[in-house]
Amino acid sequence: MKIWTSDHTFDHPWETVVKAAWRKYPNPMNPSVQGIDVVERQVTPDGKLKSHRLLSTSWGLSAWVTKIVGMDRVCYASEHSEVDTANRTLTMRTRNLTFCNVVTVDEYLSYVPHPEDRTRTTLHQEAVVTVKGVPLSSYLETVMTDSISNNAGKGRQAMEWVIGKIKTEAQDLKQEAQKCMDTVLPKTPTSQTTSL
Repeated sequence: MKIWTSDHTFDHPWETVVKAAWRKYPNPMNPSVQGIDVVERQVTPDGKLKSHRLLSTSWGLSAWVTKIVGMDRVCYASEHSEVDTANRTLTMRTRNLTFCNVVTVDEYLSYVPHPEDRTRTTLHQEAVVTVKGVPLSSYLETVMTDSISNNAGKGRQAMEWVIGKIKTEAQDLKQEAQKCMDTVLPKTPTSQTTSL
């Protein structure tokens, strides 16, 4: 078993980062996630949004690694998430479904406001990789945690890309709304000076 952890701070408020987390895929930085399906979504009586999604991914491992573990090209993972707006937390737990009897990857992400600066958001990320029943298990676990570390950097870049996209969309909507208002509402005349 190998454990990988990482902490990162986004220079954006929690609400913005959470919106981006929901819209993270697809993105050009890490095209390994090929599809996302919502299995179940509910709001609990205490106001938390709980979701269960199915992710279709390509792990992008070397051909020799996939031959050892016999892995398919498309892999599936189950993601359970919870948004708690009262405490301003988003947690996501993901576990692979494909070949979980040989390779298990449990990933945990937590987004919370930065404790000292509420205009920023802290991401804590960890992954536990376990390979069993195949040769070179420890080495394969190291290869996979290295891959996760590399993909985490791409994931943070993707979040920034999505945040930029959200800001552009908001600006476009604001401009469209202003155009609509300009055509619907008459222009107010500028103040005129009258001479006596």
